[in-house]
Amino acid sequence: MRRELPNYVVHARLRFAPEVARHRLENAYPNLRLLEQLEGGHTLVEIELDPGNHPFGFPLELLSWILSWGARVEVLEPLALRRAWLEEARTIVERYASTSVIPSPFTFWGHSHPDPSRWQPLRAHLAQVAALAAAKAQPFGEEGSAHLAGLLHDLGKYGDRFQLRLQGKLSGLDHWSAGAHVALFEYRAPAVALAVQGHHLGLQSGAKESLKGMWLRSDGRGFPEELRLSELDLDLLKRRLQEDGLELPPPSEAPIEAPSSAAAMLDTRMLFSALVDADFLDTEAHLRGQDHRPTPPLLQVGQALARLEAYLEALGQDERIPAKTRALRKALSDAAAEASKHSGRLFTLTAPTGLGKTLAMLRFALRRALRDPRIRRIVVVLPYLSILDQTAKIYRSLFSDFGPHYILEDHSLAYRPLGQEPSDEQDLQERERRLLSENWEAPIVLTTHVQLLESLHASRPGACRKLHNLAGSVLLFDEVQTLPTHLAVPTLKTLSHLASEKYGAVVVFATATQPAFEVLDEKVRQGEPQGWRPVEMAPEPEVLFQQSRRVGVDWWLKSPLPWSHLAALLAADPQALVVLNLKRQAHTLFRLAEARSLEGLYHLSTALCPAHRLQVLGEVQARLDAGAPCRLIATQVVEAGVELDFPLGYRALGPLEAIAQTAGRVNRHGLHKEGRLVVFLPEDEGYPDKAYEKAAKLTRALQAEGPLELTPATFRRYYQSLYSLQAVSDPEIERCILTQNYAELARRYRIIESPAVNVVVPYNDEAKALMQEARDRGIAADWVHRARPYTVPFFLPKGGPPAFLESVFLRYGRGEAPDWYLCPDEALYDSRLGFTPEEGGGSGLVL
Repeated sequence: MRRELPNYVVHARLRFAPEVARHRLENAYPNLRLLEQLEGGHTLVEIELDPGNHPFGFPLELLSWILSWGARVEVLEPLALRRAWLEEARTIVERYASTSVIPSPFTFWGHSHPDPSRWQPLRAHLAQVAALAAAKAQPFGEEGSAHLAGLLHDLGKYGDRFQLRLQGKLSGLDHWSAGAHVALFEYRAPAVALAVQGHHLGLQSGAKESLKGMWLRSDGRGFPEELRLSELDLDLLKRRLQEDGLELPPPSEAPIEAPSSAAAMLDTRMLFSALVDADFLDTEAHLRGQDHRPTPPLLQVGQALARLEAYLEALGQDERIPAKTRALRKALSDAAAEASKHSGRLFTLTAPTGLGKTLAMLRFALRRALRDPRIRRIVVVLPYLSILDQTAKIYRSLFSDFGPHYILEDHSLAYRPLGQEPSDEQDLQERERRLLSENWEAPIVLTTHVQLLESLHASRPGACRKLHNLAGSVLLFDEVQTLPTHLAVPTLKTLSHLASEKYGAVVVFATATQPAFEVLDEKVRQGEPQGWRPVEMAPEPEVLFQQSRRVGVDWWLKSPLPWSHLAALLAADPQALVVLNLKRQAHTLFRLAEARSLEGLYHLSTALCPAHRLQVLGEVQARLDAGAPCRLIATQVVEAGVELDFPLGYRALGPLEAIAQTAGRVNRHGLHKEGRLVVFLPEDEGYPDKAYEKAAKLTRALQAEGPLELTPATFRRYYQSLYSLQAVSDPEIERCILTQNYAELARRYRIIESPAVNVVVPYNDEAKALMQEARDRGIAADWVHRARPYTVPFFLPKGGPPAFLESVFLRYGRGEAPDWYLCPDEALYDSRLGFTPEEGGGSGLVL
C-alpha cells in the first residue's frame, strides 16, 4: 500500500569527489545547485525535490543518476535517499564483485581516529564492551544485564546520521536514546536502560515519569537533552546490528518495575559502573593502543599476610615503645585476626588512639581474604590527606617488593612527591597509577571518605566507573566519626547493601569515638533488610580504654579563657598543642604568642596549602622527637590521623568526638605517666557551622551533669543524644532516593558542604610556575592534579571575586574555570599563617 507522502519541498545533498570538475555538474540534473567547495577539493551540491510527487520520496531516475557516478559521489541527505543508495550499492557490490559504486566498502564505524586506517568498526566496539562489561559484573551476578547494556549502549551509532558525524559532516547527535528505549520497552530492564542512557549524560532519574520519557519521540529528539536522534527507526538499527554479526537476546514480557530504595540505586550504579568502565577501556585501547594500560598484580594474600605479621612481630619487640602499649597493641591485633573468622560482613573496631588500629584492620582484611575466595582487594578509607599519607608510607614500606602498582593512592595529592622532578621511570609509573586510579584495579587502594562515599552516590560516568571493583572488597573506614550526621542513614543503607551476599563486600568502621550507628538500625532496614548491626572486634572496649588511659581531662568551662592568658600558658610549657575551632581564633592566638618570641612556634590550618602543611608537620615532628621546644596552634585539621605526641594539650570547647581526637595527640605513645588536656571556653567563641555548635553545646550540657570520661559508654550516650538533636537523614536526599533521582542525589550528597573555590597561592617556585602555565595555556585535569598541593579553599564574597584573585581559563573548553583562581600577590601568603587576605588588605572575609 502506498504510504502518505508529505507535500513539501526537500533537498538532496550530495558530495562529489575532487576529480569531478565543478563545471561538469552545472545543469547535470534538474534543480541542481552548486553549494560550496569543501576541504580537500570535494564539491557539495543540492537538488530540490518534491517528495509528494514520488512514491519513495525521490525520483528513481535520481537514484540511477547517482549510481552512474560510482564511487565519485556520496549521498548525505535525505536519509531515505541515502539508505536506498547504500542498499543498491551494496547489492551491486555483492552481485558483481564491484567496489567502484560506493566510496569505500561499507562499514558501520564506532570510533574515528586521526589515522584513517585505525577507525574502529562499531561491531568490534559493541562486542568488546559487552564482553568486558559482563566480566566486570560477574562478581555480583549481573553479567547478563551488563552484556545487554554493552550491546545496546551505542545502538544509535548504526544510524546514518551518526556515520556522517564521524566524518565531520554533522554534530550534536544523540546515539544513546535508541538503546535505552530498547532496553526499557523491549527488555523491561530499567537499570540497563538508565545505564545506557547515562553512559554519556550520567544517570538521570528512574521515576516512572522519567522512564516514560525514554520512549522515542516522533519529532526525532532525545530525552532529556533534546539532541537530534541519529535514527528514529529502531527496527532498522536492530537489523543493522544483527546483520553486523551481533545477536540480541529474546525480548522480555516481564512488567517494568520502578523501585524506590537506596539498594536499588546502588544496583543500578554497579551495573552502570561495569558498562562505563568497559566502554572507557575499549575506547582507550582503540585510541592509545592495546598495551598502554598496566596489568595490576593480584592481592597475593598469603605472602602479604606473612609480611604483615612478621612486621607486627618485630614491632612487638621494639623496646622504645612502652611494654604496656606493646601488649595492648598485640591484644587488639589478635582480636582483629580472630574476628576475621566471623561470618558477618559489618564490623566495628573501637579502640583508643595509638593502639595500632590501622594495622589491626589490615590484618583482619588479609585473614578474611584468606578464608573468603570472593575477596579481591582491600580499600582503606581515611578522612584526611595527612593520615592517608602516613598510612601510604607504612603500606609501601611493608609491601615494597610487591611491585609499583600493588598499592594505589587515589586522592588529589597522590601522583608525585612534592618538589621533585620526575625521572622517565617515575613519569611512566605516575601515568600508569593515574590510569589505575580511574577504576581502582589495584589490590590495595587508599582513598578518602569524600572520594569513596561521594562516588557511591554519584551519577557521572567518571565517578561511578570504579564502583564495580568494590564487589568482593574489604572496606576499612578509619575515623568514621567524621561522617556528617545528616548523611548517616542513606550512607549506612548503601554500605549495608554493598556488604550483602550479592556484592560480597566486608565493611569495617574503626575509631576511638565510635558513633552509635546501631541505634539507627531500624531506619536502615527500611531500605536494606540487613540493617546495621555490626560485630565489634575488640572483646571488651570499655576495659581496653581503662587499661590504655594516658590522658587526664580538665574542663575549664565556667568562664571564657582570655587569649592573653592562653599565650602566657604556652610560654610556661615548652611543648604544647592548642586546637581551636576557627582559623581566625588560631591567627589571633598565634600573633599574641609570636609577640612573646616563643621558640618553636607553629601554626597549622587550611589557610596553609597542603604542601606547606606537610612541611610544618615534618618540622613539628622533628622537634618533638628531639625534645626541643614546640608549640603548635592549630584548627581541627590536626585532630584525626596526625601522628603527633604532645605532653600537654588545650582544646576549645567543641563536639565530644573532636575533643577525644585532640586527646589522641596528647601522650599518644604513653611516654609520660599521664598527659593533660584542658578543654576551655575561648574568649572569642565561635563555631564553623550550626551542627558543630549544637554538638559542642551538647558536650557542655553532658559535662555539667557530671565528669565525662572519654570511653565507649560515654560516646554511646553522647551520640544517642546527638541523633535526637540533629537529623540523621536529609529529607531532600530521602526524596531523591524515593524518586530514584540519581543526578539530584549526586548534587546533594556532599561529605564536605563547602561552596569554597580553589586558590593557588605563591608558596614556592613550583606554585609560581603553575600559575604562569595557567596564564599561558589555561588549566586542564593534569594541571589540577599538579596544582592541588598549592591550593587553599576560599569563600567568595557575594559581589564576586575580589581584585587580588586572578581568573584562569579552561584549556580545552570555553570561558573561565568557575572554581579556580590564582593569587600571585606574595604579600597575601604569610610564611607562618598561610593565606591571609584579610590581613593584606584583601576581601575582609573571616577565614
